[in-house]
Amino acid sequence: MISVDEALRHVLDHSFPLASTSLELSTALGCTLAADVTSDIDSPPHDKSLVDGYALRTSDLGGANTQFKVLEEVTAGEMPSCKVTSDSVTRIMTGAAIPEGADAVVMLEETEARDAGTVLIRRSALPAGSNIMRRGTSLCRGDTVLQAGVTIRPLEVGLLSEVGRSQVLVQEVPRVAIVATGNELVPSDHRPESGQIRNSNGPMLTALVRSSGARAVDLGIGRDDHDILAQLVTEGLQSDVLILSGGVSAGVLDLVPDVLKATGVKQVFHKVNLKPGKPLWFGVSSPQGQTLVFGLPGNPVSGFVCFELFVRPALDRLAGRTASTAVRRRFRLACDHTHRGARPTYHPAAWEESVDDQPATAKPLAWRGSADLRSLTACNCLLVLPSGDYTLGAGQWVDGLVI
Repeated sequence: MISVDEALRHVLDHSFPLASTSLELSTALGCTLAADVTSDIDSPPHDKSLVDGYALRTSDLGGANTQFKVLEEVTAGEMPSCKVTSDSVTRIMTGAAIPEGADAVVMLEETEARDAGTVLIRRSALPAGSNIMRRGTSLCRGDTVLQAGVTIRPLEVGLLSEVGRSQVLVQEVPRVAIVATGNELVPSDHRPESGQIRNSNGPMLTALVRSSGARAVDLGIGRDDHDILAQLVTEGLQSDVLILSGGVSAGVLDLVPDVLKATGVKQVFHKVNLKPGKPLWFGVSSPQGQTLVFGLPGNPVSGFVCFELFVRPALDRLAGRTASTAVRRRFRLACDHTHRGARPTYHPAAWEESVDDQPATAKPLAWRGSADLRSLTACNCLLVLPSGDYTLGAGQWVDGLVI
């Protein structure tokens, strides 16, 4: 068996960003930028007002209640036509361009409109630059505003629109085929008969793939038959990633490794020093790694853990993301916890932020093993516990993987 770190290195060594493609910005949400984006404009394009008020020269404020002539009113989208002088001001709305001569804007609430086109300014003094956003404060023409590898969220859509990118170059979204294997499986809308169980792995893995920003292709249930599995594997190898659930251990009907070999998939490793998830199988469909193939253990918790540890980082790499969607952090144990076992364990736990700037805490759950999916639904992290027999006391630091 190899270690978790070594297994992950093997996976990432065979994972390469997919080709790039140009998409309409309206359809690029969730995709990864494939090239840096620069601005073609200054933003704001001119000095602008941050408030509704009056643009003036601060040097002309000789005391409270100074009266000025109002030259004109300028709203956002208009350009001023008059220059502000010693006895005049311009009424200006939020976002409008600052007129020539003005170096500050006094807020409307600090003024009083008078008859005959004049206004009383109550402020006796105002620092130069007050309530003005200078041209290019947000970004300047030629600035790199977004770098390759960034995931496009609604905020990025707004920024890309601001710099005139109606089309963007993005990484292709990974396409992931999923096969749940086993004679005992029936669809979730069937009532299991004696010896049968509902297929929970297929839907769970499909949801995990979608949550990682990839496209899921559910190929259904693969019976424990060499020819049936070979047909499904051949179909799955048309995708960027193929995930098979079950059939990778040492049972009589654990046919997946032999089927993968027969269909031209090269094994990279089989079995990892890990609990749960020891039987994990990984390979590639060619020396160039056209398709990444993961044979996950059939127990749902094992499959989930292996997805988070190995499949999700691979999908991040294929999608060209610079930051992994798997988040690791440290916690303090909320209670004592006893560990028994010769393998490193990823133990389901519930973590929460603490108040008063205290460290986040995590409470190990009463987990009953690899088939206990119900307990897993109560957790939001996996504690990384080293091998051995020991007891950790409440308050001790532990590493965890946020899920």
